[in-house]
Amino acid sequence: MIAKLALSAMAVPALFVLAAPGAHADPRTAVAAAAGTEGLTPPLAAAYTQAEEAARAEGVTLYINSGYRSYGEQQAMWEDGVATYGSPDEARRWVLPPEESTHVSGQAIDVGPQHGAQWLERNGNRWGLCRIYANEWWHFELATGPGGQCPALRADASEQPHPAPPQVAPPLITGSAGPLQTWPWGPGR
Repeated sequence: MIAKLALSAMAVPALFVLAAPGAHADPRTAVAAAAGTEGLTPPLAAAYTQAEEAARAEGVTLYINSGYRSYGEQQAMWEDGVATYGSPDEARRWVLPPEESTHVSGQAIDVGPQHGAQWLERNGNRWGLCRIYANEWWHFELATGPGGQCPALRADASEQPHPAPPQVAPPLITGSAGPLQTWPWGPGR
């Protein structure tokens, strides 16, 4: 559940406390999140919040225009896009059906203003945030690890993401109990 924090009289963006659904936020351990992050995945909310704070420290205005969208909201946007652009194929360049939209799963944000989005495109990889589409200067997703390199821009939303490379199993390690397969991200790592 997301609970609003008390704000001072100063004009500052609203902050929210992130907690697991059904849990009560403990202000001693909770992480404050920027306005507009409600419904986003916790990693995206945290990454954006850190980026927004850094932008503000540099005097750059940055905010979320659109983040999480319900299935119904995305369906309405999809239907409007098809009506506006004349066909599903043309609409897909700008909007996806809810089954395919990363907004519905809380994994995408649209930001503004444009100079803030430009700042985020230059600096967002510090938190794993990357611009995804060449035709949408406002659309960002977590697409790399913090400090990593962002992937090449896709032309537009109709261009499907590149398939993930196949997972290669790590080598088997033989112990006294026989072969043991270990993954580098497994328990205790």
